[in-house]
Amino acid sequence: MMGARTVMQEALFYSFSLEDHVPQSHLLRAADRFVDLSGIREKLRPFYSETGRPRSIPSS
Repeated sequence: MMGARTVMQEALFYSFSLEDHVPQSHLLRAADRFVDLSGIREKLRPFYSETGRPRSIPSS
């Protein structure tokens, strides 16, 4: 039997925007124009599973 919710579900999640937390004048914003990270996913591909995240509970 399920009881009444004692915790508001919204409290379990949060919204975070990097744009809102990095000031417009921050050095990283200026460097971002000159750094090309487009190939990073391909270089890191060998370190990730082809089937996604492993399950924490084995299926039966």
